[in-house]
Amino acid sequence: MTDITYRGRFAPSPTGPLHFGSLIAATASYLEARSQGGEWWLRIEDIDPPREVAGASDAILRTLDAFGFEWDGPVTYQSQRHGYYADALAQLRQAGLAYPCACSRKDIAQASPSGLYPGTCRNGLAPHQTPRAWRLRVPEEIIEFVDKIQGPQRCDPVTEAGDFVLLRADGYVAYQLATGFDDAEQGMTEVVRGADLLDSTPRQRLIQALLGLPSPGYAHHPVAVTAKGEKLSKQTFAPALNQDQASPLLYAALQFLGQAVPPELQHGALPELWAWARENWKLALIPQIHQEVIEIFP
Repeated sequence: MTDITYRGRFAPSPTGPLHFGSLIAATASYLEARSQGGEWWLRIEDIDPPREVAGASDAILRTLDAFGFEWDGPVTYQSQRHGYYADALAQLRQAGLAYPCACSRKDIAQASPSGLYPGTCRNGLAPHQTPRAWRLRVPEEIIEFVDKIQGPQRCDPVTEAGDFVLLRADGYVAYQLATGFDDAEQGMTEVVRGADLLDSTPRQRLIQALLGLPSPGYAHHPVAVTAKGEKLSKQTFAPALNQDQASPLLYAALQFLGQAVPPELQHGALPELWAWARENWKLALIPQIHQEVIEIFP
């Protein structure tokens, strides 16, 4: 890692095309990095093949380029970093911080109405049981940090997260381990992302601490929701970004993020809108609460 002052990132999953919610996250992380004179990295989180869509990674890159985003260094792919995750898991196992689990989802649902893992396999498997997944042996430790948008955060991982999965039953590395490790190992100084991921942050900070890695700062912006209050996402059929509407869509994202962008830039040239945004970006203007998106440009 190089000695840098600020390094941020945008880390989409290739489960489909970018949508307006993706644009909000990319815009916020990009402008905060540039406003600090820092780097902005692009990481494709392709560690869940069953959910991925063929060609989505390349489509994401083309869309970001069409919208005027400029990233630093080569694009990184989590699918090429499995050796790092295996080493991280081995380190946790050697320290007695990870253990095999034979429980299925049905087992957990029957044992714990809350859905929180009840620690069934914490003290070892019965002779007839076969390991399915690996879990973190969560210590009794309160995780506290100050989010730059959402304010002070406090989490008791034992009661709020339980012993969460590090390696899934299907053999794929879990999101919390891969992302928590990558943000630290790749030298991210701050993670700007949607508030729907705020509850993942204590788990990722815990993984970083147990691996002896530094934790970045965090800023969780509000997410766009539908009229039904559902997060705007591929699962709620959010339309793909229309590259022909780059300026109006970027303008809308800036407005969503609380920026006082001049109305005359809504349909202007994209470079002019970016120039204004880089010059006038203020993280402090971003609201905390989720906002409804009434209409998305076709």
